[in-house]
Amino acid sequence: MNTYEELSRTVQIDHNNRLLKYDESSLIHVGTGRSAFVFKIKSTMKAMKVFFPACSHIAKEEAGIYGELQDIVYYPSVYASGVNFIVIDFIEGLTLFDCIVQGKVIERTHIAEIDHALSLATARGLNPSDIHLRNILITIDNDVKIIDVARFRQKKDCQQWDNLKRAYRQFYCKRFFPKEIPAVFLNTIAWLYKKDWIPLYRART
Repeated sequence: MNTYEELSRTVQIDHNNRLLKYDESSLIHVGTGRSAFVFKIKSTMKAMKVFFPACSHIAKEEAGIYGELQDIVYYPSVYASGVNFIVIDFIEGLTLFDCIVQGKVIERTHIAEIDHALSLATARGLNPSDIHLRNILITIDNDVKIIDVARFRQKKDCQQWDNLKRAYRQFYCKRFFPKEIPAVFLNTIAWLYKKDWIPLYRART
């Protein structure tokens, strides 16, 4: 494939958001989100995010936000974008969700770094939103990276990160709190949170 545009066109997604096929000689499917499929481009350290047909408009928005964050080390660099895709750094590491499922301890220094990363985005006039366990990563070098920034321009007050920090302090940091928790339990908590069924914790996005 000569261009990212051509490579993106090999990704076929139906209107039920099912991945039909892609160029397996050039792409490795590494993840599926709420609005896109994510691929590692072989022989590179770049990732291609191809959006579902109904979500293709997000590509331009997210690419623009990554552009505003381009020189902040906590966010991936963006290399290209098109009608329904963006190309960013491929990040090796674990999401906070994976850390909890696998028992990798999330340190207080990680929380402080995440706070700092979000404050740098805020200082550029953005409004970090939709911050959850799956869009914050701890890299293999123990650094913090934040991905999925498409909602950083929204005007509503999002308290997800503040609530995660509260849960971290009130529960996770306790000596006897388990550091390895099954994915099904975390997913249930996330569902209850979105429904505003957890007392004192509200999504408000």
